[in-house]
Amino acid sequence: MIITPPVYLDYNATTPVAPEVAEAMAAALQECYGNPSSSYLLGQEAAKRVADARQSVASLIGANAENLIFTGCATEANNLALLGSAHASGHEKRHLVISAIEHPSVMAPARHLEAQGWTLTIVPVDETGRVSPEAIVDAVRPETVLVSVMLANNEVGTLQPIADIAKRLRGNGVLLHTDAAQAVGKVTVDVDALGVDLLTVAGHKFQASKGIGALYVRKGTPVQQILFGASHESGLRPGTENVPAIIGLGVAAELAAQRLAQKGSVLRDRRDQLHGLLSAAVPGLQLNGHLEKRLPNTLNVSFPRISGQVLLAAASDAVMASVGSACHAGESGPSGVLGAMGLNMERALGAVRLSVGWETHSNDIERAAYALANVWQRLDCSHF
Repeated sequence: MIITPPVYLDYNATTPVAPEVAEAMAAALQECYGNPSSSYLLGQEAAKRVADARQSVASLIGANAENLIFTGCATEANNLALLGSAHASGHEKRHLVISAIEHPSVMAPARHLEAQGWTLTIVPVDETGRVSPEAIVDAVRPETVLVSVMLANNEVGTLQPIADIAKRLRGNGVLLHTDAAQAVGKVTVDVDALGVDLLTVAGHKFQASKGIGALYVRKGTPVQQILFGASHESGLRPGTENVPAIIGLGVAAELAAQRLAQKGSVLRDRRDQLHGLLSAAVPGLQLNGHLEKRLPNTLNVSFPRISGQVLLAAASDAVMASVGSACHAGESGPSGVLGAMGLNMERALGAVRLSVGWETHSNDIERAAYALANVWQRLDCSHF
């Protein structure tokens, strides 16, 4: 008997490592084991491979390679962006602005600064999960050091108007950081077009391994290290570089650039196919997030009269998905992102996040939609 595995629709939580990435990392583990800081041949080869990967990742986001810092993950990059810029600001300016839907790796360091005596302003979002540039600018004060607004929300996929925010902030001495963990590899990202000073990259969100991330730091941006040791990564991230993971990240960046250039609408087509099939089969299904300004792979929908957690549990033999961020897995109650968007309790509890990847095929979408719709119909009928 052939057992068909469940359809994986949780690419926003993490992605499978691309075969090309795994192959490059495996080879590096065996052959490129030198310390990049060593002056002999093995060390020089490792340093060259790190430099090549830095160029590949920088090219993916339109940056100069010398402005890219490798980190252990996107969480570390976000902490370095917020705490590093705060440490560099001195004592006169101690105000921070973030949006209400930031990832915990931004929200937590922001709250930490608040506990240290900083003033924190959290700007609300509208019903689509989108922040107003005007509201961001209105929140800025003479003592504001940094504004941090994510590029794409990890739960509903809504894209934020970062370039507009940057344009309005330009010239007032306030730094702009964007957590682009969910966006890089799915949409075109260019640091100059966005106008940001700091930008976070997460490797495992676009088919590199876990345990590797990066922070873009525009030249001249005041950031101090938050970890202490030697002077690796331009003095901002001490510790011997994770050469295999960095090499893998470089390969993943090259693959992402090729896919974005050649496959264009694949993610959007699969997402919209899934939305269409579910909408036809589930009367009253509601889309959460912006209809147009969202990630091409992300579909967050609320099923009527049923909990999203119950639905996914009942459909787990056919579909692997989540009700929201994996970082909140196990927490009871509705998503904080959906609450910030003003969704009522029933709609928020019925929400399911379905995110597709480059490997998701049309028949996968059909199978997943059929399974989810059938489970919903069965559970909904059991209420009567």
